[in-house]
Amino acid sequence: MEIVKVSDCVWRIEREGEMRVPAHIFASERMLAKMRGDRTLAQLCNVATLPGIVRSAYVMPDGHEGYGFPIGGVAAFREEDGIISPGGVGYDINCGVRLLKTNLAYKEAAPKLKEMVNSIFQNCPSGVGSEGKLKLDKGRLNDALAEGVKWAVREGYGWERDMQFIEENGCMPDADPSKVSDTAIKRGRPQLGTVGSGNHFAEIQEVSEVFDGEIAKRFGLFPGQLVIMLHTGSRGLGHQVASDYIRIFSEYASKHGIRLADRELVYAPVSSDEGRAYISAMNCAVNYAFINRQMLTHWVRESVGIVFKQDPEDLGLEVLYDVCHNIAKREAHTLDDGSKGYVWVHRKGATRAMPAGRDEVPPAYRDVGQPVIIPGSMGTASYVLVGTPESAGPFHSVCHGAGRTMSRHEAIRDYPAAKVRAELEGKGIYVRVAEKELISEEAPEAYKDIDEVIASVRGAHLANPVVRMVPHGVVKG
Repeated sequence: MEIVKVSDCVWRIEREGEMRVPAHIFASERMLAKMRGDRTLAQLCNVATLPGIVRSAYVMPDGHEGYGFPIGGVAAFREEDGIISPGGVGYDINCGVRLLKTNLAYKEAAPKLKEMVNSIFQNCPSGVGSEGKLKLDKGRLNDALAEGVKWAVREGYGWERDMQFIEENGCMPDADPSKVSDTAIKRGRPQLGTVGSGNHFAEIQEVSEVFDGEIAKRFGLFPGQLVIMLHTGSRGLGHQVASDYIRIFSEYASKHGIRLADRELVYAPVSSDEGRAYISAMNCAVNYAFINRQMLTHWVRESVGIVFKQDPEDLGLEVLYDVCHNIAKREAHTLDDGSKGYVWVHRKGATRAMPAGRDEVPPAYRDVGQPVIIPGSMGTASYVLVGTPESAGPFHSVCHGAGRTMSRHEAIRDYPAAKVRAELEGKGIYVRVAEKELISEEAPEAYKDIDEVIASVRGAHLANPVVRMVPHGVVKG
């Protein structure tokens, strides 16, 4: 394939073979070289062959090989003749991040760091197969799947004002629990309100650098501030929804003689019964993940309140924002002919980054743009950015994190847990983990340099940095 340099951080692959549109890569030259080392770019070109695709297929600076779409992949499809693909959403539907603010300066709170981490570790179940403290029967879980965070708040988990600072206000419409299999329900029932494993975490951070003082002030962020980031998704329920519909869509492809560039890109038309059923089930998983982060928010507030012997409201434990990064959504965008139209945007390991003026941005931030939360890897920085009008090309999308550079097995082999823990402690980072192998799996060296990722995002004019945050305490699965 021929890759043409558009600018320092934007690259283009022209149409060839069965590609219906070109492909674009947002990355520095060094990051592009890493993408050439696996199937990222081949997968990107395969995405460009899908029916109804609009404008281009895109991959973000943290991009790497995934299932079907590359991780960091973005593509939009026309409503009238487009498709929906589970491979463009991912197995962990609505894996996402939430940032909680406080009115505490980290330096003042630092003596209680270990106490805070231990309290959160005890109060927020984590790890492979971890089970939550709430046991729901199928009927109550179905209510939760349909209503999203509204259900959680009614049950006493959090504050009503939290909802205005969650993407889609914490509830996707058209969530139909009848489209979710009994197996998915069975897997999801015991796991609601859990961190999970892998790269999921609860992290105590400090705002270490401010790039845009005015917008930081609007977001309620200040230098030296203690903030808490949550990163988790839809657990076993979302994974099972993906598995169920990949099988259903594979049967659809066989029945209708659909030829695929990659069998992992199985799809159904948005307008088909199968496509609509997947959207309804996916939305249930999205709502489950929103509730998951909402319940963890409640328990984090409880944990920190206990440590400081203060009411969480007095500590300023407010939600800055909560954003998804594995989802497909119907959104209004300006199309290539200048007209406005609805498309189905798939963001797989990519984050929405809406600019000022968009209706999707909470009223409190609408005149400056949406907070964009980008977590780093364990032991490295995280960022809050703000959406910009220049990101209209990839449908106002940006990266979702640092992006892996090696498999989990390679990381376990190359980075012994004891060594990684000692290095983190040497940097003043206290870690509690349910399974020690995760320390190796999530070693900072297993990921791309988050600062270079953000530099590529800025260089491609996708979003502007507002603050940089560094970790001090980490709760992992």
